[in-house]
Amino acid sequence: MPRRHWEDFSPGQITDCGSRLVTREEIIAFAAEYDPQPMHLDEQAARGTLLGGLVASGWHSIGILMRMLSDDFIGRSNFLGSPGLDEVKWLAPLRPGERVSARATVLETRASRSRPDVGFVTFRLELLDAAGKPLLAMVLSPMFGRRPAGAASGAGQGAAGRP
Repeated sequence: MPRRHWEDFSPGQITDCGSRLVTREEIIAFAAEYDPQPMHLDEQAARGTLLGGLVASGWHSIGILMRMLSDDFIGRSNFLGSPGLDEVKWLAPLRPGERVSARATVLETRASRSRPDVGFVTFRLELLDAAGKPLLAMVLSPMFGRRPAGAASGAGQGAAGRP
């Protein structure tokens, strides 16, 4: 399968990355290992919190988003990593039994000034509930390899980077 390079991305481009069901068991297992707070571990204790019930850890939500992006998007790209996050916002709680989807929207692209074989793509990444409401939004600018001169565009996209 052709791999997306930096040249294949353009502002406004949106990539949907499938959906998955989030279970009570996985919420509790993640929390027990990495974020053992009552609202993530115990349904009765969670009812007494501001959130009013069991919810996934925000870090779990990020992990779910990254897994979905890796499976359906990053793994099919000439992805070189990211120097960090510009913004993370937890917008609404992720509850057990929720079917979530992931979306990546290109905000801008820029070539690296120091490495001609690398470009940056600024994305807004979102984890959405079943109704399409954002639960989590992140802005980051990962690095992608640039296509060698004279190479054909990949991922079934034209020169403008649109599917």
